[in-house]
Amino acid sequence: MTANKQRIVVKVGTSTLTHDSGALDLWSMEHLVRTLSDLHGAGNEVILVTSGAIAVGTAKLGLAERPKELRMKQAAAAVGQCRMMHIYDKLFSEYNRSVAQILLTGDDVDDPDRAEHLSGTFSALLEMGVIPIVNENDSVSSAEIETGRHKVLGDNDTLSAIVAKLCRADLLVLLSDIDGLYDADPKTHPEAKLLHQVRQLTPEILEMAGGAGSWRGTGGMATKLSAARIAMSAGCDMVITNGKRTEDLYGIAQGADIGTRFLANHA
Repeated sequence: MTANKQRIVVKVGTSTLTHDSGALDLWSMEHLVRTLSDLHGAGNEVILVTSGAIAVGTAKLGLAERPKELRMKQAAAAVGQCRMMHIYDKLFSEYNRSVAQILLTGDDVDDPDRAEHLSGTFSALLEMGVIPIVNENDSVSSAEIETGRHKVLGDNDTLSAIVAKLCRADLLVLLSDIDGLYDADPKTHPEAKLLHQVRQLTPEILEMAGGAGSWRGTGGMATKLSAARIAMSAGCDMVITNGKRTEDLYGIAQGADIGTRFLANHA
């Protein structure tokens, strides 16, 4: 596709979608939906990978804190997913956009036959002008909630990269609570510089995520670099940027130096 018409996967994290209370940040959601609808209207194909089901379900159920027991977390996710899709559908409908829900487990992308059917579903939806909204199926999968159970998924950064690979996307954007990849921790090193382009995941780049010891964790920069490896090898650029400025998606789609762009391997 040309630079003016791309297949774009956008992943939005819980910190962007919710307030500290766990309730949905409707202002952020509305701005995200408006921007994605506008990008879609400009001729791009858009896929949204969303987090937040457990946090939203916890708030919806009136629980004092996020559940600790796995089955209760999965129940909260089921409630939260319903709530989130209702609001996404309502907001996208205001801009005359149709959406579809796709919930995935590791088995869905790990098994070649299921992955092929999944790819076909995405293709059909995009051909019809529908915006797929994707999340890990936390109600039946414990990969993200209880890490180590399954090696394929385990966080929505990885999930979004796998979706981008399945859909042969041109661009993957991770909306996070950070501006991108710095050469040092900006919280402890005020002089840290933001890296605008990464062409190769060198040992030095990987070390910026905290070293090999942190690769087993969920969230944080380590999982984002893991996602970058998947996307880059699939011929898809990946950008890490701050989710509080969803309007930056316009510039990112045009190749502007916003956040950190990991350049695809077009070998």
